[in-house]
Amino acid sequence: MSSAQTIIGLVYDYDQTLSPSYMTDEVVFPHFGINGAQFWKRTKELVDEQGYDNELAYLKALLDYLSPDRPSNAELRTLGAKLQFYPGLPGMFDEMEKVLRPEHRALGIRLEHYIISAGLKELLEGSALRPHVKAVFGSEFAEDREGRISFPRRVISHTTKTQFLFRINKGMLLPHEDVNDHMPSELRPIPFKHMIYIGDGPTDVPCFTLMRRYGGNAVAVYNPEDQTRGSFRKCWQLSGQADRVRHIAPSDYRPGSHLRLLVEEMVEEIADGILRRQRDEVENATISAPGY
Repeated sequence: MSSAQTIIGLVYDYDQTLSPSYMTDEVVFPHFGINGAQFWKRTKELVDEQGYDNELAYLKALLDYLSPDRPSNAELRTLGAKLQFYPGLPGMFDEMEKVLRPEHRALGIRLEHYIISAGLKELLEGSALRPHVKAVFGSEFAEDREGRISFPRRVISHTTKTQFLFRINKGMLLPHEDVNDHMPSELRPIPFKHMIYIGDGPTDVPCFTLMRRYGGNAVAVYNPEDQTRGSFRKCWQLSGQADRVRHIAPSDYRPGSHLRLLVEEMVEEIADGILRRQRDEVENATISAPGY
């Protein structure tokens, strides 16, 4: 028996996608008095001189700077409440429901939102976005016997982000579920063609590529307030010669913005496709009564 496959998944990167700031710079550094320039210099040294992966270098440097009085995960979650976002968030998550028409809802079509970030999951768990999303995937720390963060429990890099797209695709959202288990495509709750991925740059390339390969949708966003135009250039390159995405838009999530119009059209197009498929299946399964 096939799955109903009536869920549309909207998946977001976080840093520079939903927020103009990096989450650690915005709330962790000020709270603990960490010099951001020195922190990122140290992170780069770990990569260049000691061969660390970028994400592990970031987590090690963070643990070093927070020692010896490291916070708990609960404290990090509390800091997440201070995170700020691009215009239109978090209101957009609920407003998007209006795109679905009564005939879509009657069929059970609905939206689910997800965040996949290399940043700290606990900050996002405490943010104003969390009540509006189905799941958050991010890097995590384990705690020691005193309840203080001690060692990376989960590290998400720009390449491993794709694992979580497959988790969403298969409905395997919990860490203990083996995403490599075989699941026929017709049983997967959210086919890739029913997904929309929104990211901001080169770190999202693996996810953009996966979306293109499996018929999904992707949008690269840029900060319109960036006077250097660096944010825009990243998106321009992704949509040009690199051919990673078809659409780019400013990071403005308010009603009527270019980004909102793009995403709303994608949602409506996917919903109409689900509706059309379901109607075709009913018609093809129906046998006309004998004529007289």
